[in-house]
Amino acid sequence: MMIEPSIDVLVNKTGGNRYVLCTVISKRAKEIESVRRLELADQDKKAISIACEEIATGKVKPSAF
Repeated sequence: MMIEPSIDVLVNKTGGNRYVLCTVISKRAKEIESVRRLELADQDKKAISIACEEIATGKVKPSAF
């Protein structure tokens, strides 16, 4: 179960739009998985968790998608 970052922080990054948040997380998670497959690297964190952390820290901006 994902605890951090909270859903409230993530929704605020998309201007309150949950649909945009879902779309951005999904697209970024797919990018992470494709890179992970190419590198044949395993990580403990799931791609969705990494994508959420990147959005919360501002590394990925919703306007980028």
